[in-house]
This record gives sequence, structure tokens and C-alpha cells, in this order.
Amino acid sequence: MEWLNGLIDLPWWGYILVTLVLTHITIASVTIFLHRHQAHRALDLHAIPSHFFRFWLWLTTAQITKQWAAIHRKHHAKCETAEDPHSPQVLGIKKVFFEGWELYRAEAANIETMQKYGHGTPNDWLERNVYSKYASWGPTLMAVIDLLLFGANGIWMWAVQMLWIPVSAAGVINGIGHYWGYRNFECEDASTNIVPWGILIGGEELHNNHHTFGTSAKLSYKWFEFDIGWMYIRILSALGLAQVRKLAPKIKLAQTRPVLDEAALQAVIANRYAIAANYARTLKDTVSKELDALKVGAKLPSLNMNPAKQMKIWLKQDEKDVPMSERLHLQALLAQSAVLTQVYQMRQELTRIWERSSLTKDELLEQLQDWCARAESSGIKALADFSLRLRAVA
Repeated sequence: MEWLNGLIDLPWWGYILVTLVLTHITIASVTIFLHRHQAHRALDLHAIPSHFFRFWLWLTTAQITKQWAAIHRKHHAKCETAEDPHSPQVLGIKKVFFEGWELYRAEAANIETMQKYGHGTPNDWLERNVYSKYASWGPTLMAVIDLLLFGANGIWMWAVQMLWIPVSAAGVINGIGHYWGYRNFECEDASTNIVPWGILIGGEELHNNHHTFGTSAKLSYKWFEFDIGWMYIRILSALGLAQVRKLAPKIKLAQTRPVLDEAALQAVIANRYAIAANYARTLKDTVSKELDALKVGAKLPSLNMNPAKQMKIWLKQDEKDVPMSERLHLQALLAQSAVLTQVYQMRQELTRIWERSSLTKDELLEQLQDWCARAESSGIKALADFSLRLRAVA
């Protein structure tokens, strides 16, 4: 009966550790190769890691690169609409979490999606004659390997490997990552960061960061966030096996400009999401004091939400992205305070500077210069301080 133990005999915890390592290699392959390299072209990969990732994904997921990339690109293009392949905001969290893999398979059969969004993916001999043609052979071969190496334990180890991506990616990332969590940026969709330590799912937990800066090879943004997928990319880069193409812009401050120039305008536009978040953070105390004054004066409207927390979100958002269910609450709150109205309107004026516009660069510069002048003479210290930092954005 020794054959039941396979070629490798381990203590009980050894089998668990090996399983975690194997599944981690799979999620690393998904986030580095399928997601950041293939779907978004955020980095280039050398042939060695590229072929390894393709082979490993064939063994452990049976996923076809073109299908995965096409479905994910469509998800970004049609996010939170009826055409989104897996939006919990449209389909419901229960369906996406428990049936995410079925949604993926259904969209993979959509020829139009493959033609429109599947461009630029591998189409070599291996892809045509092995990985795509015999996709199911990979997991079958993996089952044989697990049984030979680990005996009877290989059965449950193989089962965990096969469930890892359907549960973690199709369920957790596509489901929970658009339903629960924290948001650094109020981008146009409902994406969230599930936790700030992107380890178990390779960094993909930082989903709000990713949807805000879709073509960035690095998913972490704030100092306390950790993206282990980015760590692996840095290692590959150091070995000459990867080259990063794009990263999320970061706000840098130079000398304050009395007169804004074209470089300042471009910096504001490039950093618009971070600037919106910084605006809300800078005006936080001003908003809190005004809300306290309204509460003391019995002028604070009855809201089914925390007004300070909600106002911070509204100041991050462009007005068009405020849900219809919240707009009456926002209007009722602004109607009671000239300070809140000014703070909110000034934030929305920034949107008109960085959104798509028919105005020339000179006209946009004039608007930005005027905005700063009015902010600095507003009598609201936090607004004036923010304007001075805006003049220094590089």
C-alpha cells in the first residue's frame, strides 16, 4: 500500500504547504502573464517566463489566453453595464460569486467578444496545436502528476488547484472586488480594494487601484499597500526577463508657480484621480467643522448615511458619478451651507478642467489659473492651501 503515498512522502502540513505553493504559482501566472502582460500590456515579458506561465496555466486552469484577455478587456470597456461579463452591480453578488466561472465560460463562447477584444494574444504553433486545441489535457496531465508524486493526497491537492482560480478570481475578485471593500479613488465603476495586502491573490485584491490606473504594472498605490505580483515583476526585471512599460502617475511637488504653464496643466490632468482624493482629504476638517455647526444649529438634514464620510466620497467623485439615490441627500446638505456649497462647486470646477473638452490648452490654463486665484481668496484656509499645492504639482 506504499504506492498510496506516491513518490514523495510528506507530513500532513507538508501537503498543505505544497498545495499553497502550487496555487500561488498559478495566481502569479494569472496576474503577471494574463492580466498585466496580455490584457493590459503594462509590461513586456521575455520568452522564458512567458512560455512557463502559458504552460503552467494550461496545466492548472485550462484557460485560453485569448479568451481571458478578451473577456477582461471587455469588462473594463463595459464595466458595470449590462454588457459587462461579470458585474455584481448588474447581476448580483450571489450570482457572480457562486457562478463566476460559468459567466466566464458563457462569454468565452461569444465570437464577437473574441474578435473585438482578443487581438494581440499568442497565436503560435503551441497555442494553435496544444494549449487552445487540447485545453482540457492540461488539468488531466496535472492530475496524473499529482497522483504520481503525492499518491491519494494528490486527489484533493489537484481539486484545490482546479478550484483556486474559479473561486479566487471569478468569485472573489470579480465579485467581492466590485461590491465590498475600501476605495482610494472614486473612479467611474464600483471597484474596491478588498484588503491592502495583496498576497493570497497576487496583488489582485487591490482592485480599485487597478481600475483607476488600468495599464499600470503595479497595483499598490498607498504606502501601506503591498502587491506581491509587483515584487515578482521587479525580480524578473532585475534578471532581464521583464520590462515595465507603464506605471500609475504619482503626484510630485516642485516649486509653486505664480503663473501656471502647460506642464502644470498636463500634471493636473495626469494626476486627476489622486488630486481629487487629495482635495477631499485636505478639505476634511473644514467639512467636519461645518457639519458640526449645522448639527448644533439644528440645520443638518436627516440623512440615511454618515454625512462626513459621505461628503468625503462626494468630494472625490465627479458629479456625474454620484448615484441618483444620493443626489437629493447631497442637494439637501448643500442647501444648508454656503461653505459646503463652495467647497463642492470648486471641486466640480476641477472636473471641467481635466475632463474631455473642446477648449484649447490656453483656455484650460486660463480656467485653472482663475480657479487657483478664487480658491486662494476664498477665505477658506484649507482651500487656499490646496490651491498652492496644486500650483506646485509636477
